[in-house]
Amino acid sequence: MEIRIQKTEPRDFLTIENITRETFWNLFKPGCDEHLVLHKLRKSNGYIPGLDIVAISENRIIGHMISTKANVTDAQNKEKQVLCVGPISVLPAFQMSGIGAKLLNESIAIAKELGYPGMILFGHPEYYHRFGFVNAQNYGITTKEGMNFEPFMALELYPNALANVSGKFYEDKAFETNEGELQEFEKLFPKKEKGKPKIDINH
Repeated sequence: MEIRIQKTEPRDFLTIENITRETFWNLFKPGCDEHLVLHKLRKSNGYIPGLDIVAISENRIIGHMISTKANVTDAQNKEKQVLCVGPISVLPAFQMSGIGAKLLNESIAIAKELGYPGMILFGHPEYYHRFGFVNAQNYGITTKEGMNFEPFMALELYPNALANVSGKFYEDKAFETNEGELQEFEKLFPKKEKGKPKIDINH
């Protein structure tokens, strides 16, 4: 299967939001809100058009990835800008075929070109370790609640780029959603039944 990675066209925003919805539906909770997060990120100050990319096969969008501006704030309240990775989406029928890896590798290359020091994400350690991500604790970076755990990971984009970046990680406010705005946003999409989550993130 030939895959082409390119920047997202604004005309495809809604299509990609639906792909994100299909990817995350009933994955971590009944339904999902990742498609709304993506919609809000594109309207936020953290949006970087060059890091909004798609995977295309036979002229059809089958995957997507976005990275947005985020900050690490130290004890003196000094902010250093980094990137927050995700959501990353691949249509269920095309998962496990290397598309996510292609999107991630391209995103890392673009982020380096743009001069960002590092990328931070929440994800599966076994998967992201392959790309050089490690526990963010290695760089003295915690969640905004001051916590560290294996799925909270950072990637240094060039040697010692994160040497002077430590503190609490704050992603864009777009990641915060409420049930009211989600219900309203859902009206734009085909009706789907909520069900039991496939992955229990509480254990």
